[in-house]
Parts: sequence; C-alpha cells; structure tokens
Amino acid sequence: MFAPPFATPATYLDALHGQGFALLNAEAVRQLSGAGPDEFIALGGEWADLPPDEHLRDGGRYRRRRHASAVVTEQGVAVKPARAHWQPLDYNALHGGIERWFAPMTESALASSAMSALLRWLAQVANALHGAQAWFTEVHAFRIDTTGGIGRPTPEGAHRDGVDLVAVFLVERHAVKGGETRVFALDGPSGQRFTLTEPWSVLLMDDVRVIHETTPVQPADAAAPGHRDTLVITLRQGGFLAPRA
Repeated sequence: MFAPPFATPATYLDALHGQGFALLNAEAVRQLSGAGPDEFIALGGEWADLPPDEHLRDGGRYRRRRHASAVVTEQGVAVKPARAHWQPLDYNALHGGIERWFAPMTESALASSAMSALLRWLAQVANALHGAQAWFTEVHAFRIDTTGGIGRPTPEGAHRDGVDLVAVFLVERHAVKGGETRVFALDGPSGQRFTLTEPWSVLLMDDVRVIHETTPVQPADAAAPGHRDTLVITLRQGGFLAPRA
C-alpha cells in the first residue's frame, strides 16, 4: 500500500491551491474542525445501520448508504428536506441522468456536534478556494462490504462529482484488502495513488481540477467478509445539481 502524502494544518490550503487536492490525518481534521475524538466515535455509529443502495446499475448488492442535503453559510447549517441525488451523465456515466432517492441520514447524525463541525469547516475551505458564499452541500454515508466477494467504492470509474469541493473521510476499514484511492489532474498526466487506513483521515479535492476513483475491495480473509466505510461531503456554489426543467 502507498502511504497517503499528508499535508499539515499549515500547508493543506496551499496543496489544494497548488495541485487540486490535499490529504489530512485524523489529528489535523480534529484540530481544524474543532471536534474531539469522542464526537467522531459517536458519529461513526451511523454506519451500523445503512440501508442497501437500490440504484446500482451493475446489479451489485455491495453498497449501503444514506444521504442528506444542507445549505452552509457563515451563519450556520440549514438542513434541507430529503431530496433526490442527481448527477448528469457527463460526470457519472453509470448512474447519471436519473433521480436517486436514498434513505435519509438520521436526525441524530445530522444534529451531532461532529457533523456540524465538519460542515462548518468545509465551508471555510470552500470559501478559501472560491470566495465566501452559500454552499449547497450533500452528505453521503457509504458502506462498501465484501459479503459477495468484492465491493466497488466507485463503480463508475474515475470521475468528477460536478461540484466545487469534495471531502472523502475514511470512517472505518475492517478486514478488507484493496481500496486504493487515485487522484489525477483533469488536464494533465500528474496523479497520486495511496490507501487511506486511519479513521477520520480525509482527502480534500477541488472537483473542478481533478478526477478520482477508488479500487475495489475484497475480504482480507475469505471466511470473514469485511467493509470500508466513508463519509463523502460535497459542496457546490449556486445550487444543488438537479435535472433541467
């Protein structure tokens, strides 16, 4: 496995500006967000009961997820009613062009101090990249399990999400192998590959400038299926992605 090239709280914004992505370890995430270890442990309970993703077009049953939407400003976090997740085919060739309704994030997770801290911090990061404004934010809790032998974190392949900032937090990695993350420049040959293993470490990406993917995971022991849990938060200026009327 390739170790993540972590930045520091003092250098990660320079990395985002310079190469379009930055990685932070869990201690840096706690320092920058202001949330403590116990708060993240409490939020991690959300992954124990994720319903199946009913929209996988490859026929798989390896992904579970919940979803929520919010608008984040300097004044605070405004959680929005449940809405469909939608992406155009230009960004997601496998699942684009359809309204995907997922089970909502639980009220306790959305109201948790860790979630609030992460959303506020990420809005500050997006402000630093693109200027202070309202951020239309989607929150995705994913579990990729290996009960069927293999799980695909990104079945659509290398892609953009059609937003401005993407944050991929590793919540837990249990009894799996694989799951290497790859980030490539959108308009050039440069890229990085690494494997996130530390709970609550994060990959931050300027979605306008890079594409990303994560390789499939398999059970580390064929007799004991494992899983890879992530929290993906996206921020977009101007409004949520939605089909044109």
